[in-house]
Amino acid sequence: MHIVKHFNRFELKYLLPYETAVRMKEDILRYALPDPYGDGDGKYMLTSLYYDSPDHRMYWEKMDGLKYRRKLRIRWYETEERLTDDSTVFVEIKQRIDRVTQKKRLPMKYKDALLFCNEGIIPEHDTEDRETVEEMYSLMKLYNLQPTAITTYRRQAFVGTHYDLGLRITYDSHLGYRVNNLDLDAGTYEGFMIPPNFLIMEIKTNERVPHWVTEMVSGHNLQLIRVSKYCKGLETGLAHYL
Repeated sequence: MHIVKHFNRFELKYLLPYETAVRMKEDILRYALPDPYGDGDGKYMLTSLYYDSPDHRMYWEKMDGLKYRRKLRIRWYETEERLTDDSTVFVEIKQRIDRVTQKKRLPMKYKDALLFCNEGIIPEHDTEDRETVEEMYSLMKLYNLQPTAITTYRRQAFVGTHYDLGLRITYDSHLGYRVNNLDLDAGTYEGFMIPPNFLIMEIKTNERVPHWVTEMVSGHNLQLIRVSKYCKGLETGLAHYL
């Protein structure tokens, strides 16, 4: 499988009641296809372990609206097989530069990802990945990053046809969080960061938003929101234990 390690895109987010999402899916499927990397409907599970500084610098950069900000995470695309030391996960830097979202990611064995992110032990890597590895390492050391929160959710993804290359629309539902047990494979969550009868829709595009997507958003009177799943999960989890 070809793995895209670097990409830039624009992201738009909306909070939808489940009933609205069901109606909108009919509109989406007129122009887009289920993600072939999911099941037949483009569905799969995502669990991400986020790293932050002791004073939650990454959280506050988002809340303060900094135009340039970064965060580090280990992401696991769940399968029917249990997560093991040798399972493939992705270590990622997701950064925001004004309105553009950039992602740099490297596939690693789970055990190597933990050694890298928790202890600074650099794994073997291709020469072409050296710059990304060094950036990740520098970020960890500069801010003393440590495991901070986990988010987990179900995703249903749709991709554009050859008419809308680069378009991706995702439904993220059952958005759970953990701030205590930070093992990726714990299989549980401590609560929901948004009510379970709502989901977050994201529209992701390399350049322009297709006209049919704009009309769909307008026709359903959707309001753009600015939300980070990491930030929402962290603040919900910390508030729960106060």
